[in-house]
Amino acid sequence: MIYTVTFNPSLDYIVSVKDFRPGMTNRTSSELMLAGGKGINVSIVLGNLGIKSTALGFIAGFTGDEIVRRLHNGGINSEFIKINDGISRINIKLKSIDGTEINGQGPHIDSSHIEQLMNRLRRLESGDVLVLAGSIPAGISDNIYKDIMDMLKDKGVQIVVDATSRLLTNVLEYNPFFIKPNQHELGDIFNVTLNTQEEVIPYALKLKKMGAVNVCVSMGGKGAILVADDGNVYKAKAPDGILKNSVGAGDSLVAGFLSGWIEKKDYEYAFRKGVATGSASAFSERLATVGEVNMLIDKVVITR
Repeated sequence: MIYTVTFNPSLDYIVSVKDFRPGMTNRTSSELMLAGGKGINVSIVLGNLGIKSTALGFIAGFTGDEIVRRLHNGGINSEFIKINDGISRINIKLKSIDGTEINGQGPHIDSSHIEQLMNRLRRLESGDVLVLAGSIPAGISDNIYKDIMDMLKDKGVQIVVDATSRLLTNVLEYNPFFIKPNQHELGDIFNVTLNTQEEVIPYALKLKKMGAVNVCVSMGGKGAILVADDGNVYKAKAPDGILKNSVGAGDSLVAGFLSGWIEKKDYEYAFRKGVATGSASAFSERLATVGEVNMLIDKVVITR
């Protein structure tokens, strides 16, 4: 079984407003409400690709109930821990104003809630896959991913980490199976600016030497890099398409890679499917469907 963890799920309210005027009453020209959060996005895309997963994390209030309802309607199993106080956050994304976002805070998560999650994760078994994705709410130690991986280190669980800064670097000693920083996050780790694939590769190799089994660096329209455990460095060009929505594209790459790896246990194929899936989400108003991925997968050019 694949499990995804989202510490701070959301309802994403995505709107377009023509001729937005500050200080005035504005009306939307389009609206879309989606369950959001990086781990949730991975679960949704996995489901679209025909792979079951269980979404874990924390929810609260009527917004938390709506997140669960939307996942259930999409055929996705969830086992969220319900917090009695507060509400799960609502994130407002103004598509027509240069990607402007207003993100909510979410409920307070205390040590008892964390222990409930730990108890659930202790039940994972050898062969299970755990996806730790996204940032964590204020008040939770940035060692939380490290603590989870330390607890599971002898259980044979394959762990995927899609996070930034210390959340990522703290876990490398536990040899995560797959990590996916983007080029800017990778640059921040090493305090450098990275613009090209050739500039990215040495720093991706450093993360592998620090312990990661497979390192994938997403680069938006510039494609992606995979430093794989088979000893190869794979470079992918992004397929041609019109960018409609970059939200969730990186999460889709993670889901696509996992899907491809489960399917064939071949790194090049998994990478190709990952890039195709991330691109399919970027070219769509919603997250990638299997049909959209299949249309793109043969258009992803991989070189070594």
